[in-house]
Parts: sequence; structure tokens; C-alpha cells
Amino acid sequence: MTARGPAMRDVARLAGVSHQTVSRVLNGHPNVREQTRLRVQAAISQLGYRPNRAARALVTGRSQVLGVVALNTTLYGPASLLSAFELAAAEAGFAVSVGSVRNLDRDSITAVVERHLAHRVAGIVVIAPVESAAEALDCLPTDIPLVTVDGDPRRPEPLVTIDQVEGGRLATQHLLDAGHRTVWHVSGPGDWFDSAGRIAGWRETLRAAGAEAPPVLQADWSAASGYRCGQMLARTPGVTAIFTANDDLALGVLHALHEHGRRVPEEVSVVGFDDVPDAAYFIPPLTTVRPDFDTVAKASLTLLLAQIESGVDRTLRQTVSPTLITRSSVAPPSE
Repeated sequence: MTARGPAMRDVARLAGVSHQTVSRVLNGHPNVREQTRLRVQAAISQLGYRPNRAARALVTGRSQVLGVVALNTTLYGPASLLSAFELAAAEAGFAVSVGSVRNLDRDSITAVVERHLAHRVAGIVVIAPVESAAEALDCLPTDIPLVTVDGDPRRPEPLVTIDQVEGGRLATQHLLDAGHRTVWHVSGPGDWFDSAGRIAGWRETLRAAGAEAPPVLQADWSAASGYRCGQMLARTPGVTAIFTANDDLALGVLHALHEHGRRVPEEVSVVGFDDVPDAAYFIPPLTTVRPDFDTVAKASLTLLLAQIESGVDRTLRQTVSPTLITRSSVAPPSE
């Protein structure tokens, strides 16, 4: 070898196989004996060989880059989904090109998708948690491999999403099982599918239990918004249980309850949603619903690669169940 770095023929020479065999191993071809595959992989590791993705794309006709359209936000859910997808794609040998937009509207999404297609990405993922994305999805070509994540469950395109209704049910049922007569809800913005699903789960669970559903308090995902709703709830007689649509809202509610001398969980129980890394360190540690972002990301990648391999299939979809994480913010009512 020279300063040029290891090439495929160097791997083949060290492993004692042909150039074609190394290519088959790199492309995951099934007709390679396991012993040979391990020998080639050991040679790749020893030499520090890195495949030329551009050359492979010319040979196979397939790019090793996936395009993502995502909202430019630091919100925990969308940011976690994007990070998990990038990791899953990397493990599968794909790079990810992210097109961030300020608004998930038709013009913004269409522009990013066209840019991705101009760069010949193998497929596209749109993280589409808001209603405004629907019109844009209607305008996209129907013959490209595409998966929506966290989008509208009523739409026809391939979709992977958290079961938001089940998450709302888990949170509400946990509070009812603790002995609370009803549960108040602080929701996210009205145009988010996450909000709508969690409201539906909360409302259906109360209805099934024969409990009256209080008015929904709509917020905007922020702790400040949760604090404002919490101030009102702290002054409302009979409030003993609150389900918030995310953990930031719960943080604001907890602060407002503390300011008004309402002890948690002795007087008021609180459940959040997302299980942010700091949730275990709230005062008290927060009971919350944990979405499985890693499974959503891997399922999205699997659906996208299935389309890339076999052609576009608009029937593909998967719903991922969340998990209730119990901590110290829920207790039976004191009355």
C-alpha cells in the first residue's frame, strides 16, 4: 500500500479472495460463505479500509444517502426522532442529509424534497407532526421512496408513529387507578397530531371510567406555558390529578403548584409525556410516558429500505407503543 490509503484490491489480497468477493461482502450479498465473510471483514478492519460510496453508487445505481425533512426545533420529541434516525441509518451504511425548515408548509417541504431529489438521495423521510404538512405531502411525487414519521395517521402514505392515543390512555388510567375521580389535561398546540392523539386517549379513558372530562387547557409545549396553566389549576377547587402533554409542561405546572403551596403528590398528582433525561430529577421525580424513539427510527428506516429495494408500497405503516415510567409524582388523593 502507498499513501493513497487501502483499496478494495488490498483487502482482497490480505483476505486471499477475489475483488468480486470483497464487493459481495460490502454489499451484503447472501451468497458468501460465513468463514469467507469473516475473513474479509477482518481484513477491512485491519487495513482501515473505507468503501468509496460514490463509486458504489455509480455501479449499483443507488445512492447511499437518505434525505430527511424536519422542523428546525429543539423540542425533545422531534429532535430525538431525528437523532435516532441518523444513528439507525449510519448503522445500515447510509449517510443522512437533513433539510431543516422553519415551517412544515407546502412551499418549505416541497423545496427541501426537490433539493434532496436533485442530489439523488435513495429515499426521503419527512418528520411531519403538524397539520400544515398534509398539503405538502399531497404535492410530492408518488413514485419516490418516502416515509412520514409522527404524521397524520389518516393519510395513505407509509407512516411510522408513536401510539399517542395509547400514551394518553396510559397516563390517565394510571391516575384513575391511584384513586382520582377525574384528570385534568394540559395539551400541546392544537395543530399537532401528538396533541390530538393524547387528548383522544385521555378523553376516551375518562369516558370508559364514567368520569367527567374537565375542559382542556391548551398550551404550547413550553415550561412557561405549563406554568401559566398551572397557576390556574392551582387555584381551581377539586383539582387532584393533572396529565400534561409533555414533560416541559409538567415542569411549569409543578413550579406553579409549589408557588401556591399545593404539594405534589400529597395534594395533586402529575404525569408528563416524553421522559426527558431530566424527568427523574424533577421535584418530585416525574411519572411520565416514554415514547420509543429508537424503535420508531429503526422501523422508519426498515420501511424506507423496503421501498428502495422493492418499489414504492403505500400500504406500509407501523405504530409503536409507548411505556409508562412510574416515579414519585403520583399518589392517592388526600380527600
